[in-house]
Amino acid sequence: MRAVSERTRWTVYTGWSSTMQGAGAMQVSIPLPEYEYARGDNITLPCKFVPMKSPNPLIIVIWTVDAGDPSEPEIMLLTYYSTGDTDVNTLYEGRASLDLDLPNGKVDLKLNRITLQDNTMFSCRVQIPKDDKGTLSDSVRLVVLVAPSQPVCKIQGTAEYGENINLTCLSEEGSPTPAYTWEQRDVRNTPRPPAPRTTDRGGILSLYNVSIETSGYFTCTSKNKIRSASCNITLTVLPPSMKLGATAGFIGGGVALLLLLGIVICCCCYHKKKKKDEEYAMGSPEEVVLDEKEPIGNGKRDRRDDRDEEERSEAGTARRSDYDDRRIDKDDRHSDYTARRTDYDDRRSDYDDRRSDYDDRRSDYSDRRDRYEDDRRNDHRADRHRDDDRMDRRRDDDRVDRRRDDYRNEDDRYDEPYNNAEPARPKPPSLPSNKPPRVKNVD
Repeated sequence: MRAVSERTRWTVYTGWSSTMQGAGAMQVSIPLPEYEYARGDNITLPCKFVPMKSPNPLIIVIWTVDAGDPSEPEIMLLTYYSTGDTDVNTLYEGRASLDLDLPNGKVDLKLNRITLQDNTMFSCRVQIPKDDKGTLSDSVRLVVLVAPSQPVCKIQGTAEYGENINLTCLSEEGSPTPAYTWEQRDVRNTPRPPAPRTTDRGGILSLYNVSIETSGYFTCTSKNKIRSASCNITLTVLPPSMKLGATAGFIGGGVALLLLLGIVICCCCYHKKKKKDEEYAMGSPEEVVLDEKEPIGNGKRDRRDDRDEEERSEAGTARRSDYDDRRIDKDDRHSDYTARRTDYDDRRSDYDDRRSDYDDRRSDYSDRRDRYEDDRRNDHRADRHRDDDRMDRRRDDDRVDRRRDDYRNEDDRYDEPYNNAEPARPKPPSLPSNKPPRVKNVD
């Protein structure tokens, strides 16, 4: 993309040429102070010079590029000598060349496949011996246009009730620097205006004192003069559950510590009271020492003041009475415990009786089940006996039928000669006439 057409540039060159012919000094000029091209294009940066006199035996053309740091000198991009030699910086080797027409004062710089690093200032300088007056150089800015890359949306902070958070949007690439705009929609995907305190600067959307109404959908658009790109983010504001959990943990720990401290104090008091009771039961240590003291001299104890003796006696009696009262109270509690234990034993006995009744019913059920199984088993055996008898009778009937058939076949065999008119069988011989008759035995 070129900002100045060839026709306009030619008009500018012609005007400079006609104006500078009579100036009597060197004039180097570039038509426009800035040119815009898209990344990857092959471009030409024009440069025109008008010498004080011509022809010139030696002309030197130098193109330099800004190093990007004011403290560093310019980089010699390309140097051309009218003798035909050209020096090109290794950084631009294969990409930079000159479009020359020295008689007409044309020394244009050609760059191939421009990148974002070429987005800087270029200078054109012409040196001619004995022609060092006038304007010897001119500069131009090259603007490399790059479409914004896909932006990345993020949330900075914790999206909980009452917190302040930032929504960030950034495109890694883009020339000129893209501008960022945010659009908000509620949970029903309906557009809504930003809250009064919301700020939007350089792609950072700041939200203050967020609540459940802040939840929704946010769209960021990154745009420059070439094109635009966008990203989406969903914001869900939740109650501060983690803070509540931490507070509950601290409260629980404090309560547990207080309970533990109370238990320790109770144990100490109990042991102290138990030791005091034992001292009361054993009597005062002074009394024990006096009782165990051996007789002195004639076997009599040392004399003591009667009043002190009575006071100690009264104090011992009061302590014994207090101990007896506590012992009675303990006996009463023990009796109450015994009564509760007896009630518990009665309930346990009642439970044992019910358990015995349940076991009896279960035994009765087992007996009935055994009888039922025996009856079923006996019925099964009886059915099998009946089936066996029936099979035996059927076999007997079959044998009788077979014998009957055999008899019939035998009869038919004996009847066959008569039925088929065959010769009659010979009759058995008759008895001789002289055989005496059989006489029956008469007892």
